Amino acid sequence: MTTAASGAAIEVPVNRQPVNWRRGLLIVGFCAVPVILLVGFTYVPFFQMMGYGFYRMKYIGEPQWIGLDNYIDIFTRPDLLATLKLSLYYMAGAIIQTILALYLATVMSFRVVGGGFFKGAMFFPYLINGIAMGFIFKFFYTRGYVLDSVLQWCGFNLDQLPYWLRDQSINNWSLVGTSIWRYLGQTMILFIGAIMSIDRSLFEAAEIDGANRFQQFIHIILPGIKTILTLNIILAITGSLSAFEGPYVITSGANGTGTYFVQMDKIAHTDQKVGLASAMAVVLLVIILICALLQKIVLGVLFGGADDGTQAARKAAKKARRRNKLAMRRAPLIGAGKGSHTMSGKAVAR
Repeated sequence: MTTAASGAAIEVPVNRQPVNWRRGLLIVGFCAVPVILLVGFTYVPFFQMMGYGFYRMKYIGEPQWIGLDNYIDIFTRPDLLATLKLSLYYMAGAIIQTILALYLATVMSFRVVGGGFFKGAMFFPYLINGIAMGFIFKFFYTRGYVLDSVLQWCGFNLDQLPYWLRDQSINNWSLVGTSIWRYLGQTMILFIGAIMSIDRSLFEAAEIDGANRFQQFIHIILPGIKTILTLNIILAITGSLSAFEGPYVITSGANGTGTYFVQMDKIAHTDQKVGLASAMAVVLLVIILICALLQKIVLGVLFGGADDGTQAARKAAKKARRRNKLAMRRAPLIGAGKGSHTMSGKAVAR
């Protein structure tokens, strides 16, 4: 039996798939709701707040245009400048917290007896509500209560101990210690997850080559968790500049413990200087963005040459996928008379 193929070629569509309009509308519908909520409840209020920063205004009454006076007040008023300096305490605490969390995460990422219980115990403070945590430490630091009692059992005299929340030479460090206690476990768990995602064969190869734990930490762990480390530094900077719950609940901002956020809350709600408070919020955002940019540059310099080729391979694969998609879109249908894709009228015999 002989079958002769006709001269007309069989056209096989390569890319021209029918458009599924129903699926597209469904995707657009699901995406539209969160986008509308994000724009309506985040970006629109934010840009309105930026506009308020140019007015002298209260919650009730007619606003008065004053230009940049609010921004000038932020950098000339001693009380507001003092709140910015207080952020340095919390930044120092964030550095201590990151170092401790990184050390504990490195140790706990390997097999340790009782490691599961230790991880849970360290993470538990993060689950406590911030207001409840504030009340706990308010009594913890109160004169003659928990901390003073423990130190007395250790042989210290009560008269020699400072007032942890009243003495301005130590009260901010007391609040920083509270912040470290609460967020250390969360940071440690983030680092543990990042370290566990590193290929274990790298550690095995390093041990065969004679690398000790410190060398493995410098050349394998640090480059491997660079993304998580960057994220944690950004969160630490943000938290340092926006510390609120601890100082507000424990000391109410008294005795030189009023942070930038506590002072901004007082200006906005007690003094009803809405314009000045709005300008303070904008300045805070700018400071956070500048700090994030600086830390990205610093980390890029420190870890710029630490890539083992994975990042370059990912970029090359991404470019290749883009080229393939572009080629598929431009590719014509396989049709008659097109080189090797054309079926000629030859007979196929069986």
